[in-house]
Amino acid sequence: MEDAYARSVSEVLDFFGVDSSKGLTDFQVSQHARLYGKNGTPFWKLVFKQFDDLLVKILIAAALVSFLLALINGETGLIAFLEPSVILMILAANAAVGVITETNAEKALEELRAYQADIATVLRNGCFSILPATELVPGDIVEVSVGCKIPADMRMIEMLSGQLRVDQAILTGNWNICFCCIIFEVVLKPQNEKGLLPRIFMYQTVLIVFRCSLRCESSSVEKDLESTIATNAVYQDKTNILFSGTVVVAGRARAVVIGVGANTAMGSIRDSMLRTDDEATPLKKKLDEFGTFLAKVIAGICVLVWIVNIGHFRDPAHGGFLRGAIHYFKIAVALAVAAIPEGLPAVVTTCLALGTKRMARLNAIVRSLPSVETLGCTTVICSDKTGTLTTNMMSVSKICVVHSIKNGPEVAEFGVSGTTYAPEGFIFDNTGVQDCSILHFIYTTFVVLQLEFPAQLPCLLHIAMCSALCNESLLHYNPDKGNYEKIGESTEVALRVLAEKVGLPGFDSMPSALNMLSKHERASYCNHYWENQFKKVSVLEFSRDRKMMSVLCNHKQMEIMFSKGAPESIISRCTNILCNNDGSTIPIDAMLRAELDSRFNSFDLRRVSSLFSFAGKETLRCLALALKIMPMGQQTLSFDDENDLTFIGLVGMLDPPREEVRNAMISCMTAGIRVIVVTGDNKSTAESVCRKIGAFDHLVDYVGHSYTAAEFEELPGTQQTMALQRMALLTRVEPSHKRMLVEALQNQNEVVAMTGDGVNDAPALKKADIGIAMGSGTAVAKSASDMVLADDNFATIVAAVAEGRAIYNNTKQFIRYMISSNIGEVVCIFVAAVLGIPDTLAPVQLLWVNLVTDGLPATAIGFNKPDSDVMKAKPRKVSEAVVSGWLFFRYLVIGAYVGLATVAGFIWWFIYSETGPKLPYTELMNFDTCPTRETTYPCSIFEDRHPSTVAMTVLVVVEMFNALNNLSENQSLLVIPPWSNLWLVASIILTMLLHILILYVPPLSTLFSVTSLSWNEWAVILYLSFPVIIIDEVLKFFSRNSHGIRFNFRFRRYDALPKKELRDK
Repeated sequence: MEDAYARSVSEVLDFFGVDSSKGLTDFQVSQHARLYGKNGTPFWKLVFKQFDDLLVKILIAAALVSFLLALINGETGLIAFLEPSVILMILAANAAVGVITETNAEKALEELRAYQADIATVLRNGCFSILPATELVPGDIVEVSVGCKIPADMRMIEMLSGQLRVDQAILTGNWNICFCCIIFEVVLKPQNEKGLLPRIFMYQTVLIVFRCSLRCESSSVEKDLESTIATNAVYQDKTNILFSGTVVVAGRARAVVIGVGANTAMGSIRDSMLRTDDEATPLKKKLDEFGTFLAKVIAGICVLVWIVNIGHFRDPAHGGFLRGAIHYFKIAVALAVAAIPEGLPAVVTTCLALGTKRMARLNAIVRSLPSVETLGCTTVICSDKTGTLTTNMMSVSKICVVHSIKNGPEVAEFGVSGTTYAPEGFIFDNTGVQDCSILHFIYTTFVVLQLEFPAQLPCLLHIAMCSALCNESLLHYNPDKGNYEKIGESTEVALRVLAEKVGLPGFDSMPSALNMLSKHERASYCNHYWENQFKKVSVLEFSRDRKMMSVLCNHKQMEIMFSKGAPESIISRCTNILCNNDGSTIPIDAMLRAELDSRFNSFDLRRVSSLFSFAGKETLRCLALALKIMPMGQQTLSFDDENDLTFIGLVGMLDPPREEVRNAMISCMTAGIRVIVVTGDNKSTAESVCRKIGAFDHLVDYVGHSYTAAEFEELPGTQQTMALQRMALLTRVEPSHKRMLVEALQNQNEVVAMTGDGVNDAPALKKADIGIAMGSGTAVAKSASDMVLADDNFATIVAAVAEGRAIYNNTKQFIRYMISSNIGEVVCIFVAAVLGIPDTLAPVQLLWVNLVTDGLPATAIGFNKPDSDVMKAKPRKVSEAVVSGWLFFRYLVIGAYVGLATVAGFIWWFIYSETGPKLPYTELMNFDTCPTRETTYPCSIFEDRHPSTVAMTVLVVVEMFNALNNLSENQSLLVIPPWSNLWLVASIILTMLLHILILYVPPLSTLFSVTSLSWNEWAVILYLSFPVIIIDEVLKFFSRNSHGIRFNFRFRRYDALPKKELRDK
């Protein structure tokens, strides 16, 4: 619908045939999907990409030259063109492996992107639900609020707040700096007077809900419902249209989808925005640089191999100098192709992508691959308290109201059972109760009275009404998971649950009647009852100076203002009190106010705690509720109206700590990772939570470890530096303090992970080395983050750090495997050339070894299980090279043995094998002069396939044993046995089956110039191959007991992998 901006709301809804109160039906959704429609690299490009390598091109050229020489010499038959044909076939197979590897890497990355899909709150079949934005169709009714990214082009149909502002600079280009502020946002809906007490009239109170908003000078645009009459309207003129990809910075509204996918204003630009950039990870950059360095070294060795063999160019076996030169040229190039790990970057990407998929199963969704590498370096985790260290499953646990004033102010306190979102629980009169805990009330010898009909009490009735009406969030039952879930803020959902527990007035069978409802109906039955009664007229949004917000409601020609806010702000504005015993309102004089303040603040001396002190001691969140009867016909509110209020009561909410957090804290301490709890709550509340989760277990006292943001800012510079090194808790924090904390820690060379969920947290998340957004957070926060926690759980962060360390270790292991094996191939050819013995391996055999040993086992190493001590080691330094010093020395030792064992197998057959000629070593060295002198053996013995078959098989088998060595960098195979990685065992078995296939199937054995082997030859191959495990076990022993031996070479030493540059200050 191209002209939706010029149509009225009713015209747009009629066009799509949708009811704004019910949304589309399932049939309409499928119909609209068919009617309006939905949304890599071409395969041939991937194939050609595999041949876009200098060494591969040189080898193809060598094969073509060999082919042309065969034609020039008049050679015919299969034998003449065998070698060039096999070279081309193996190159094609290598290309296929490369294509599969890169395709799998892309698929893995695409699956990761699917985890990051934008979501939308959609009204369908009369119920709200959260769906991926990709499932939206034109006609869908979508609700948007502050921090949401608009999922499609939409026409506004209903305003749910005083105003709606959208930052559409990404569309119009009007970028401006945005300043953060905190606002309160409220929605009030109509209710009738049925069941209300006659003297209290109709009113409601609203729960305080913190929201984040951006106040932007010109990049945010105010939206409205009116149609646009301008001709040739541009984006700025379409003030009733919400454009895909833009962000809501203030307010809340509902809109109908008018365009999706390519049919939006953003079009293809939006598609590119939704994708994560395929940036090269720091690890991949290091490997690319190392690959360039290694290629130069190996190319030099290959040239040296060719030069050393110049004397063999004229050997009669080659049929001439030119043929001999080409033969050794092909060996040198094949060696370079086999020895240079050109597929390493693709394998790295595959390993990282597979690892991040495992992390996604742990609910840690990685948005950028570089963050996987950084996770292993994390030294400090700055974690939010609410929802991350706690369950964020808020539940009202206490209500405090004034019972009567007749004999002095008498305060009544009610307890509420149930700590989940299930609308199951009871209201208790807490008279005489000693304490209550997270899960249940602790009953004592005192009488605890369960209220049979809570809604018959005036204060509880109106608190329930407020909870239902002043609420932006939703509670629904998920039949698939079998539990109740929230859509929106936990604090507001807790109030909805409270309204359900209080029930409705005027029904004697209310408790049993509610229990007869289905769970879907029960989720919001009482809430829906109140929502059908009242009409919202005007809203005064929260401001930090007032610390409260107010809303004006109309019911049968009566206007009532409800207010909610910080207790100190609300009570100071109250001039009357609602009494719970008879519903009367009593004026507050100076003496009564002083008495009430004294009672509320010292209430814990007589019974339980008052909510003021209780909030600090038992981590409750406290809200005060009030009301005011307004003049008839008033349609707007001003700040002056927020006086002469009638106090209703206080509500205390509990957010229990997560059970798994304590163990996660212990893991962090063991791993050398410091945790700083960052929260906006008051100091005593946060300290109480920290005691419960174990964040203070290692502290004798909290002095010097717990600060408010104001206290920290007041410290001199040197003391701030010292405080940062000891800090475990920072309270009363604003978003700007988070960024300040990140910068201060980074200046001390810490690697910082910071959590956040709001719009205002985005700068801190972007600045942190690892920005961690909550899955329930805003789209802005997620876009600025490196990782998203699907379950908002601190333990998931710790699990992600452990997985990140394991992924990095596995990456190092297959790098080690590939490089040490390739060094072995270089040593094999070079030593044979230096010793002057016949070629140990033909070019096609080298390529075959490269094909079967570099692919499957290297990738399977990425599935290694984490070392048992992965979270016992201290974080590695950011500047630490992936391979350097002692580790590179180990590579050289293993590589040297691989090469020498291969040469030893070749020489063994000539000198010691029962089926061999048993030549003296000097005869082997003078093989090239055999035709020119008399010998006791035929010169054709040097063309026998057995010695090169033995050498080739030794090379394959020793590399399979070397793959087992790489199950762990330092742990013995006795600790981490082979069957700990069944993928690696399977890849080794498959590799050996493929190798046996070419040995014992005649056509293949002819192609690769190999032959079948006897049991005796296999035994020798195993004898020569197995010691690589013993050698590596010895090196691992020294690594474990010497804490990493360091070699200080006298000559200039290049780090095997260039060090990562220090972060920009």
